[in-house]
Amino acid sequence: MELSDRKLAILKAVIDDYIMTGLPIGSRTISKKHGIELSSATIRNEMADLEELGFLVQPHTSAGRIPSHKAYRYYVDRLMKVVKLNSVEAENIKRYFQDRLSEVNEVLEKAAQALSDTTHHISMVLKPQLKQSVIKRIQIVKITERKAILLVVTDAGLVTDTVIVVPEGMSSDYMEMISRLLTEKLSQKTLEDAESDLRRSLEENLRLNKEFVDDLVTAIENSVEPQGEKGIVLGGTQNIIEYPDFMSIEKAKSFISVLQTKEMLYDMMKKATRLEFSVTIGQENEVKELQDLSVVTATYKVGGKSLGSFGVIGPTRMDYSRVISILGFVSQSLNSILSEFVEED
Repeated sequence: MELSDRKLAILKAVIDDYIMTGLPIGSRTISKKHGIELSSATIRNEMADLEELGFLVQPHTSAGRIPSHKAYRYYVDRLMKVVKLNSVEAENIKRYFQDRLSEVNEVLEKAAQALSDTTHHISMVLKPQLKQSVIKRIQIVKITERKAILLVVTDAGLVTDTVIVVPEGMSSDYMEMISRLLTEKLSQKTLEDAESDLRRSLEENLRLNKEFVDDLVTAIENSVEPQGEKGIVLGGTQNIIEYPDFMSIEKAKSFISVLQTKEMLYDMMKKATRLEFSVTIGQENEVKELQDLSVVTATYKVGGKSLGSFGVIGPTRMDYSRVISILGFVSQSLNSILSEFVEED
């Protein structure tokens, strides 16, 4: 829908002001604060037209108006200019990653913290999704009589490690034999392609019992693609108290339930991995409990391959330009740090 220049200027003024103040905007405010040289009566008429078109809403208790979800979508798609992150904020984000970080999960937890602290929204980071990645090597290393570490190295260069339970009496030499077979069967293949052949080989060639084979293959699957609540890191959940959208206790309770189970957020963030940047506003969100909120996501990559996504959940009146700038900077930081992991490997 095309709007006249006059309507565009007024709509942008209402949205910018509401993002800053959270208060309904009247014609006098637009005239005085935003330098729009029109009479209050003309501005009121234009605002009435914008309301009729579905861009503005008039709260019952106020003479002013606020943007609708439709207005925010129009703003993000056509009116907003993404500004470069200022040097102070960039340096503040860099500090989260300045310590020597030895594990991928540690890096992702720092990213979640940086996002929530900087945006004051709830942050989400999806752990690397490597099921489509080609596996280079698998190693099982004994650590106690009944426990071993499962190491999986993918073509993305990332190493995952998982503690597994092994049958009583299994020797280190036998674990080495299993490691060689796993590497042989999975090398240069994705786990998805090799899974059925892998199970058969472990049972037939090494005469491993089915229960251990199932546990081992499940451990490999979970290490390359952590599922559900294990597959996502959250930060800044305490920021929910700052959201005016949750004046209703029932709404707050249902949203907290989504945060606690994480399953729906995991599914949402997995889909977000397909897009470099994504902004979903209000009822565009598939998760019912997020339909009064906005979700902004970005991806992180190694070697040009998208490994996961991250983002924030916040009020629909969030500062989209600033949030997108922050996500862009964090994306660059993650790409750089994770690439160093690959080089070290």
